[in-house]
Formats: sequence, C-alpha cells, structure tokens
Amino acid sequence: MSAPSAPSAVHPTALPVATESGRPRRRSPDWRLRFAALSLIWGFSFLLIKVGTHGYAPFQVTFGRLLSGTAVLAVAMAVRRERLPRSTRTWGHLFVAAFFLNALPFSLFAYAELTIPSTLAGICNATSPLWGMTLSLVALSEDRPTRRRVAGLGLGFIGVLTVLGAWQGFSGLDLTATAMALLASLSYPVGWIYVRRTLAGTGASTLALTGSQLFVATLQLGLITPLFTSAPDHFPLLPTLAVLALGALGTGLAVLLQYGLVEEVGPTTAQMVTYFIPVIATAAGVAVLGEHLSWNTPAGALVVLAGAALTQSRARTSAGASRRVAGRSPVAGGADRPGRGRRRVRQRHDVGGGE
Repeated sequence: MSAPSAPSAVHPTALPVATESGRPRRRSPDWRLRFAALSLIWGFSFLLIKVGTHGYAPFQVTFGRLLSGTAVLAVAMAVRRERLPRSTRTWGHLFVAAFFLNALPFSLFAYAELTIPSTLAGICNATSPLWGMTLSLVALSEDRPTRRRVAGLGLGFIGVLTVLGAWQGFSGLDLTATAMALLASLSYPVGWIYVRRTLAGTGASTLALTGSQLFVATLQLGLITPLFTSAPDHFPLLPTLAVLALGALGTGLAVLLQYGLVEEVGPTTAQMVTYFIPVIATAAGVAVLGEHLSWNTPAGALVVLAGAALTQSRARTSAGASRRVAGRSPVAGGADRPGRGRRRVRQRHDVGGGE
C-alpha cells in the first residue's frame, strides 16, 4: 500500500490528445479527482484487510486480493493491446519483484491486522519512505545523505516511537504483529531498489510489467496458500466483498490511477498521495470499525509524515530533472528514454505497495 516514490498525473483537455504513437488519448477526469480517489482507495485498504481477515485466513485474503487485482489489469492490458514481456530474464526479475512488492508485504499486513488495529497498520505503512531513504543511501550510489534527509530520518524514528507509546513500554501492543507491519513497509523499498537496478530499460510498458508482476505474485500465493490453510467451506458476504474490493480497487484500479497520474503530472505530485494514506486509514478505522485512538497515535503519525517528507526532498528535485530529460528525448515510445525509464521504475515501488 505504499505510495510510489514519485507519481504523476494527466492534464485535462477539451479534445483528445495525440499520444506519441499517434493514437488519440481519451479525456480523463481532472487529475485532482483521480488523486483524491487514489488516496481514498489506498487509505481504505487497511480497513478492507481488517474486514477480510474476519472471514478468511491472511494468506487467503492476500491471494484473493492479488487474483482480483490481476484480473483488472489483465482487462486493461487486453483493451490497450499490451504485450507481455518475452525475456526469460525479465520474468526472473519480476519473480523477485513480485515477492518483495506484493506477496510478502500484502501477506504481512494481513497477518498483522489479525491483532493490531487498521489505524496502526496504516501508520506503519507511512514509514516506507524512511526505510527507503536508509536503504538507498547504502544501495544507490547516486543518493547521498544531506542534513535535511538525515534530520527527516531521525524525526520519523521519533514519530514511530510516539505512535507506539515507547514511554509506556509499548503496553497493550502486539509487538510481533507491529513488527510484521513495519517489515511489510520495509519490503516495499527493498523491491523498489531491486526493480530500479534490474528492470529499467526493458522496453516493456509500465502497465505490462505491473500486470505481469501481479500475475507472478498471484502464482506465488496460489502455491503457498494451500500449504498453510485449507479451502474455505463457506464465503461470508462482507469479508468476501472486502477482499474483492481490496483487489479490484486497492490493487487493480489504484495501479491504473497511479499509472495515469505518473504519465500526466509526473512522480513528484503523485508522490504526495503517501501523506494522505495514513490520515484516511486512521479516520476510516475510527469511524467505521470503532477502533480506539489515543492522542499519541495521530500526533506520532504527523511526526512520521513530516520526517518522510524531509527524506524525500532531494528525490523530488531528481524527479523533475528526469522529466526535463524525457521531454527532450526524441525516441518515440520512450522505451529507451532515461527520464521515462526512471519514472517507470519509481512507479513500480508503489505497485508493490499499492496499499
């Protein structure tokens, strides 16, 4: 459910706009409406996970989510006549990406929400940019620490301790489940860095790579789920609807919305969705599920978001430079564009995370 490292959007026009391939582009709703819809979908995803676990085992929730999400993207790929990647090496990289960006974090969040509130899971998800900055300093040579980013990391850490009530000795918390939620948030930047190193410049479109990745993740859960759970003997209505909505909306439609935003307004603006997700997740958990909310939860969440914003400050500048390079590139289709290739990879982090 982690948001992209740098999403974007599409400028509304009165008439169809020709794409680079010469085909007309249909008018889309104003990007602000789609941005709001994406924030709501991902914010409510934690509530849907919680409801889904009331009727199904965590692996079943994840499998149902991936299956319905893959179905949505398969339809989108068929409509747009997208081709699947042909390289065996690409599929191998997609297998690893699917594990770190989909199968692992989705399953961890589902297991975590067996015992922790959806509000806490949503706030843990907001730590993903903090993990991402820490890992990128080690794994990506172009990322260098700055005082602002280091301060953001420290501020985010203080925010996490505030959310968890460290001064109370973490009383009342399921530490194992909370650790699972934090590990799920860590999994997203691990996958993002891997994708950035291996899948840039493959020539396949973002939609084709994303759909293929979700398909692989569905296969992974399809093999794992029967080993740990038995087939359900009944299908309770509300949990079933929650799982279907989680996949079709929170994984399938959300990816398409994100894809359109990144193509239109660039990763910098789309990245801002990260800061709305925990707010919406908290409001949904309290209003719909009646979850208890102590003062330290929203206060700590705000500190976490402030720290995350500071850690991303340099990345936004880089994203803007990438878009300028892409705008000057003469290559049609963008498969070999340095700028577009980077946007594609950054978006993949959110697919994983499409929470």
